[in-house]
Amino acid sequence: MSQPLVYRLRCAAQNYAWGKLGADSKVAQYIKALDDFAVESDKPYAELWMGTHPNGPSTLAIQPTSFLKDVIKSKPELITPELAKIYNGDLPFLFKVLSVGKALSIQAHPDKKLGKELFEKYPNIYKDPNHKPEMAVAITEFETLCGFRPLEEIVVFLSEYPEFRDLVGNDVASTFVQTVSGRECSEIVEEVESNKVALRQLFASLMTADPNNVVACVKKLVSRLQPNNYPIGSTQELLVRLNEQFPGDVGIFCVFMLNYVKLEPGQAMFLGANEPHAYLFGDCVECMATSDNVVRAGLTPKFKDVPILVNMLTYRYGNAKSQILTPISYNNSSSSLLYDPPIEEFSVILTNLNTQYQKEFFKSIAGPSIIIITEGKGVLQIENKSEVLEPGSVFFVGANVPITIELDNDCDKLISYRAFWMLKS
Repeated sequence: MSQPLVYRLRCAAQNYAWGKLGADSKVAQYIKALDDFAVESDKPYAELWMGTHPNGPSTLAIQPTSFLKDVIKSKPELITPELAKIYNGDLPFLFKVLSVGKALSIQAHPDKKLGKELFEKYPNIYKDPNHKPEMAVAITEFETLCGFRPLEEIVVFLSEYPEFRDLVGNDVASTFVQTVSGRECSEIVEEVESNKVALRQLFASLMTADPNNVVACVKKLVSRLQPNNYPIGSTQELLVRLNEQFPGDVGIFCVFMLNYVKLEPGQAMFLGANEPHAYLFGDCVECMATSDNVVRAGLTPKFKDVPILVNMLTYRYGNAKSQILTPISYNNSSSSLLYDPPIEEFSVILTNLNTQYQKEFFKSIAGPSIIIITEGKGVLQIENKSEVLEPGSVFFVGANVPITIELDNDCDKLISYRAFWMLKS
């Protein structure tokens, strides 16, 4: 009897305080598919982890005591012998669903060199030596702060918001304006590097400001703004909203320095190492290298490591559109899009079947993958076997296994996301 190459998974939920509450959370909706799970209306459901990470390992649905990692270690061909040797039974990636009800921290993830250094020096805080590039693909409208704004926008904010200028200090603000003025968009290497130095000085001055002064400046700023109703996503609305979630926090002023990006469903954003960001609201699938390393500096009750964050950032700057990753067609199909970031650990395929395109055949991929269904109903076909698909269905697919996904006759849509590893040329 042949060994199974595809496994339905039972996945771990994380109940972080920033998650959406109860049935409003996509995470809760997906794990509700398990027969023995009851959603609590006042409980946050923040993340669904799909993979082998020890903080939330997936198990087999038919045998919840069997961990996916153990199955892989016993059958290394599921991820290829080469990957099994490198990762010791772990997947190269961690796949997640996030349901964000309030802002996550102002944060960045280390590159491999810094990840190793942090793990060796502070193993109680940074739990592994790996880097953590990540990509988010929106399931619903998804709001984020990501990457430093164009410099001319920051100059305007320093002029229009005296509280911002007071907090960073007039000398630092003046130096920044004088340095970047007239060459905000320069591509001359020396001028770009000079702009980055000034941007770093401004950001460092903000993030290391005296906490009492931060509270006073936030109070003054918000009291000036609150009598008005501002459009969602406007600078003013973001400032007020973040203060309601984290009163008097220095991260509120990061609105003046980081791009506000709103992803529509199906849009994606890639976050390389050492890039600042903060998720604000919405639902997404997220894929990353197998790591849980985060360096935080604001909008969080957790440990903040401001000196490391300030020192690690690249200080690249640009407009919000530059943060969006454009997909390409996958499999020469009108139904599938490939999101292929410039790293080796993962890529993601979004497949959207409908009454016009009811079936998608996937040739074998020379590496492991995980699929989650986020909307609709259908069937997953493997050789002579089939599995029912519904929202929350999660499957591990072994390397070199062709599969077919087909829309249910009584349904008009089937949406899936598939994270996978494949050797890139």
